Amino acid sequence: MSDPSTAELIVRRSDVCEDDTVLEIGPGLGALTIPLAKRAGRVVAVEKDRDIVPLLRNEVLAHGLSNVEIVDTDILRVDLRTFRGDSERKLVVMGNLPYNISSQVLVNLVHSRDAVSRAIFMFQKELAERLVANPGCKAYGRISVMLQYCADISSIADVKASQFYPRPKVDSEVIDIRFRSKPTVVASDERFLFRVIKAAFGQRRKTLRNSLAGSGLRIDAAAAQVAIEEAGIDPVRRAETLTVEEFVSLAEGLMRVCGEG
Repeated sequence: MSDPSTAELIVRRSDVCEDDTVLEIGPGLGALTIPLAKRAGRVVAVEKDRDIVPLLRNEVLAHGLSNVEIVDTDILRVDLRTFRGDSERKLVVMGNLPYNISSQVLVNLVHSRDAVSRAIFMFQKELAERLVANPGCKAYGRISVMLQYCADISSIADVKASQFYPRPKVDSEVIDIRFRSKPTVVASDERFLFRVIKAAFGQRRKTLRNSLAGSGLRIDAAAAQVAIEEAGIDPVRRAETLTVEEFVSLAEGLMRVCGEG
């Protein structure tokens, strides 16, 4: 970010306080790290680019900050829970995520939410729209359902491409993801639910029955149809039309019919 006021705005709207430990993904040269460290109790900045790490260390030192820990590693190769340490308070995760790792980070967050209270990320507009999309929308997909199953999602800021250097081709949006203590509708086997969601969207142009039958769930079309109908869903619907609640019902039906779980 070339405009310091943008980083200040994001930190201010994130509601980070001195009791928080913030895990920052991809801090770069510290545009967000510095204002974060002035507000949070502790910042763990995870940076994969080893050429950037010494520059970031110098930036932190130049601002006289002692509450920043810089970790030289790939965020996709570590368990997010390890950054919580002994703190009873859950992590706050923040960052400007590259498009190519965004989905993987979000899936990891969902699986690690026992150690994460919320996440504030800057995304390209296209991905931000996917997170808040409603059933029936083209943007609605696997990540939409997984996050909406367990979190409340809102937009807290729009960021124009002109506020970055070098300037990207698209605008960005800052999304606030707040994990609920308990999903509104609880799946009896959450991991199986996520497998069903992935399978359903694996061939999203097909009907739900055919998508599931052609997936890695190892069920045939007949069993898929029985489970779908048992969940009260029309088998010729497509995955993108199902609500979160319907996906939970579908997963429960598939477990009963196929003996999964």
